[in-house]
Amino acid sequence: MLSKLVKKYNIAGPRYTSYPTVPYWNSETFSLEKWKTSLISSFKESNSKEGISLYIHLPFCESLCTFCGCNKRITRQHSVEPRYITAVLKEWYLYLELFDKKPIIKEMHLGGGTPTFFSPNNLKHLINGILKDAELAEDYEFSFEGHPNNTTKEHLQALYDVGFRRVSYGVQDYNKTVQKAIHRIQPFENVKRATDLAREIGYTSVGHDIIFGLPFQTIKHVKETILKTKALQPDRLAFYSYAHVPWIKGNGQRGFNDADLPSAELKRSQYELGKELLAEVGYQEIGMDHFALTSDSLYQSMKKGSLHRNFMGYTASKTQAMVGLGVSSISDSWYGFAQNVKRIEDYYKLLEENKIPVYRGHILNEEDLIIRKHILNLMCQFRTEWTKKHLYFKEIPEMLIQLKEMEQDGLLSIGSNSIEVTKTGQPFIRNVCMAFDVLLQREQPNVQLFSMTV
Repeated sequence: MLSKLVKKYNIAGPRYTSYPTVPYWNSETFSLEKWKTSLISSFKESNSKEGISLYIHLPFCESLCTFCGCNKRITRQHSVEPRYITAVLKEWYLYLELFDKKPIIKEMHLGGGTPTFFSPNNLKHLINGILKDAELAEDYEFSFEGHPNNTTKEHLQALYDVGFRRVSYGVQDYNKTVQKAIHRIQPFENVKRATDLAREIGYTSVGHDIIFGLPFQTIKHVKETILKTKALQPDRLAFYSYAHVPWIKGNGQRGFNDADLPSAELKRSQYELGKELLAEVGYQEIGMDHFALTSDSLYQSMKKGSLHRNFMGYTASKTQAMVGLGVSSISDSWYGFAQNVKRIEDYYKLLEENKIPVYRGHILNEEDLIIRKHILNLMCQFRTEWTKKHLYFKEIPEMLIQLKEMEQDGLLSIGSNSIEVTKTGQPFIRNVCMAFDVLLQREQPNVQLFSMTV
């Protein structure tokens, strides 16, 4: 049954870290000034109630991992660190000029690239510079992505000292053949060392990222990786499908042939096996492709109905405004999105001109805001409804016709004014969201823009 569903529904589709999705942003109605106005409005509405989130992109890596779809700059020259940190702080100060009071920071996440490319002292300097003119929310949460091979005790201690309590390590897979194919060699011992060090220092949430569907990866490889992961008992896990998008990311994802990738059916079997093994030791499935122990804040937020999803993935709490700093970072005011330039040289140039380094974005209209709410509900709660007038949109009758076949396949149930995704349907949540995506329905892309849904 599952195999038939995978064959039927494995199509290219968005991951819905935003709505509208980036390919459907309207550049004609966007401008930097509109973005600033949008963020100022959002800040005034939400800062005192919930605070804001910060995402800081640290793009440098010493070597290229061929599975990676992130914006990065490969270099072994650590002399690049001070200038980049100075630029990020300059960008932050340009945003501070827009606000009428000190921002209250509720969430901060360091992503990359490889944040632990930077020295402990430089990371500490960056965070202290951010916090100098800000306040902290009572329940703030700081997190960063660590590379198990180069995250030292000094890195962990330095970030702990400035408020970080959560770290996630990119594990991907422990098999040597798979690691060689994706150019990410890291022994289990390195992951264990980095995990143990974080806990010894006092981190309250340690996460691991594992990928299925990698080149040469078999069911046996996934089982061995999950069993080793269970032995370390991370507090939360991202266990997600490799997104093969070489037409977007270029040669970085051409370190192997398409024929080396598992089939869609094998990928789904890998996921189902991993999920079963994780459930045996108490991991709970969270939204799409995430798992957590019941003691972790991600699980607790799901139970309370406060689980949120944005460009950082699933988060335990929501803020209306998220400011992205660094090259390629995306900011979100709820009413608009803005993305920074992707080349470091362009980023530096715009900041030297005292300009916020945004190059594209989207200002949401009334319809966008309605659809965004529905897709967020589906991704976080696997249900949505339009009992209230402000959540109704005119394409609902057509959408229900599209979803009828999914209901017949047991993926969801349609109520009088609601949709609820079943357990069987949860692996196909991206397909369900696509029926709500009116922009995608109106203008299907004539080239492949997205990874496969399964």
